[in-house]
Amino acid sequence: MNEHSASRTASGPAGPPASRPAARILVVDDDPTVAEVVTGYLDRSGFAVEHAADGPDALLRAGARWPDLVLLDLMLPGLDGLEVCRRLRETGPVPVIMLTARGDEEDRITGLEVGADDYVTKPFSPRELVLRVESVLRRSRAAAGPAAPRPVLRAAGLAVDPVTRRATRAGGELALTLREFDLLAYFLEHPGAAHTREELMRRVWGWDFGDLSTVTVHVRRLRAKIEDDPARPRLIRTVWGVGYRFEPERDGTGATGGGAE
Repeated sequence: MNEHSASRTASGPAGPPASRPAARILVVDDDPTVAEVVTGYLDRSGFAVEHAADGPDALLRAGARWPDLVLLDLMLPGLDGLEVCRRLRETGPVPVIMLTARGDEEDRITGLEVGADDYVTKPFSPRELVLRVESVLRRSRAAAGPAAPRPVLRAAGLAVDPVTRRATRAGGELALTLREFDLLAYFLEHPGAAHTREELMRRVWGWDFGDLSTVTVHVRRLRAKIEDDPARPRLIRTVWGVGYRFEPERDGTGATGGGAE
């Protein structure tokens, strides 16, 4: 962790509006140094923060008072982060951001599979972590609140309803995480356009900076759910040297090739 980033000036992140109670964040990490820095920075940013040092304690605290978001380390004593995430999601909806060691890509993918909305790799900047927490909370609240009428997006056997937050493929409902849904909706809203990873991070995640592998992993997971053959994608195509393009015409033509990345 970048320790120097933990200091906050008067121009640091502002607290929540007075009309809205502070969002409750449950930080689950057995490393006391990491937990102290993260909880301190979130507290100074206006959140109500609670800390659990292991998996069973996290489930007890969440059961006693349901959090608005869980910041969850993968490597925990008692129960690992993946099992904690599974059990939380069996109880009720809650945004989850996983904390993972850099390079543990399989763990990150598994975390997304069990329902994590995002992940942050260690070491990380506490300031960036707060921005990601705010972004996930903002999107989860928007998804839960009343939405303005928006048309259902349809292409290539896919249907995405931005109002009900439901997505289907050939009539069958897709089990998408919050980010996967937003990414698919963005692709359907911009068919045929090439998007860089930086652009997708700004438009879908709402971040101006961050680990671009976040985009790569989410595209890979989304392909696994909407492509006939994820290893040879025909809908979300890789544009080499640029990023990705959604091609609703499934004739396999085009100059970019369909290899996965």
